[in-house]
Amino acid sequence: MNQLQHAESPELREITVSVNGRTQRAEVPDDLPLLEFLRETLGLTGTKCGCGYGACGACTVLMDGTPIRACTTRVGSAVGKRVQTIEGLAQDGQLDPVQEAFLEHEAYQCGFCTPGMILEVCGFLATLGGRIPEKDEVRQTLRRHICRCGSYQRIVAAVMDAAAKQSRPA
Repeated sequence: MNQLQHAESPELREITVSVNGRTQRAEVPDDLPLLEFLRETLGLTGTKCGCGYGACGACTVLMDGTPIRACTTRVGSAVGKRVQTIEGLAQDGQLDPVQEAFLEHEAYQCGFCTPGMILEVCGFLATLGGRIPEKDEVRQTLRRHICRCGSYQRIVAAVMDAAAKQSRPA
């Protein structure tokens, strides 16, 4: 559903949300999905709409460091929280280690699912405290992400590599 499909006179509310470290203000309908806010209001199109009901993982972003489905999350629930999209993951021109690993392992084909998977993995690895996960843990973490190209083996290899690099002392 896009903004044009909302009720004839939608209840608008002014919101303030931190997205990729920047404060964003907008007047939006109460029922606006976070996905639509990111893509249509802010122009952050790296977050994809795959299924529209939270099953495929293409719309995954981080909210306060936790992976969430932006298609089923209302923008109002992001008020006062930090939202991170794929566009905000690289810092100072340097790719995140998970992004680097996905490139090195060619853990993508069409790339549609890749932003959501990368953010899911970043959230997952952040919970491990530097511990390298087992491959089964990685598969379990990504079980609700659909890659129609079937790059799963390369994706798991990329995650294992990123975890190993993050666990090394700097």
